Amino acid sequence: MRLRCAVLDDFQRVATEIADWSPVAGEVDVVSFDTHFADEDTLAAALADVDIVVTLRERVSFPGSLIARLPRLRLIVASGMRNGVIDYAAAEAHGVTVCGTASSSTPPVELTWALLLGLARGIVQEGNGLRGSGPWQQTVGADLHGRTLGLLGLGRIGGRVARVGLAFGMRVSAWSQNLTRERAEEVGVERAPSKEELLRTADFVSVHLALGERTRGLLGPAELALLKPTAYLVNTSRAAIVDQGALLAALHEGRIAGAGVDVFDIEPLPAGHPMRSAPRLLATPHLGYVSRANYATYYGQAVEAIAAYLAGSPVRRLPVPAAPSQGPVPGPAGSPAPTMS
Repeated sequence: MRLRCAVLDDFQRVATEIADWSPVAGEVDVVSFDTHFADEDTLAAALADVDIVVTLRERVSFPGSLIARLPRLRLIVASGMRNGVIDYAAAEAHGVTVCGTASSSTPPVELTWALLLGLARGIVQEGNGLRGSGPWQQTVGADLHGRTLGLLGLGRIGGRVARVGLAFGMRVSAWSQNLTRERAEEVGVERAPSKEELLRTADFVSVHLALGERTRGLLGPAELALLKPTAYLVNTSRAAIVDQGALLAALHEGRIAGAGVDVFDIEPLPAGHPMRSAPRLLATPHLGYVSRANYATYYGQAVEAIAAYLAGSPVRRLPVPAAPSQGPVPGPAGSPAPTMS
């Protein structure tokens, strides 16, 4: 009997075109869904006859209650090598293998700077005005050269964002709970003495932390109140790191100059959500990982994972067990070990 594979959240309808699925074509039928299943009942119904699921990032949760309702499910392939919304114990108990793929840090770095530059120079407002009947030159751009970029997180993504800031002639400082002086010196940036000091002094703040118990709500009302009224906040990491109500209040009250946001508390963002109409906000629909090269990796390695599973030798199984003596688990040859910060 042929197996059935579901590709979730294929919004651009490219999953079966951007990768070569021929290695599994003889055994697997692939169906892609270009709409998001917002609740467990709808998702369970859609996947009732599915053996394999390919899911993007952490957009769709697979709790034990859902896995128990999918008796045919045997393999989940999630893009990236870290996924916090899959119940691994339940998957193991029900005989479901979970695998990942490599993921490049380049697209989120580039999008971070797209948002930051768009905010600083009023690109959307000026572009819309030029196409419509708006005035010629509406905004006065914020300079980058000589200004301070504050980074919350200096991992693989944060470090690359820092180097771009240095190339613009910015003073770059960074803070995280685990940031060492050696890491800051390696990147060539200042290590802020505290989160509060970074927020008080930065002209642009960009978030590059993984979401966890210590980072959830890290920027709340008190922290956002420390930002200069001329400062900009960019978040391409996880929505829950920034208190969404506090951010909306700061934007509506004009207590910060603006924000660039690519991540939201609900995704896809519902019509009428306050983030869709907030002032001083440049928002994108979680495009941080969305690039042709990254999609080619995600879906190409998903095919590879399916083929390996069918051959009885699963690859890149999740969760990857900790092995400090051996270093991080690498992706394919030539690929850096994936991180989220």
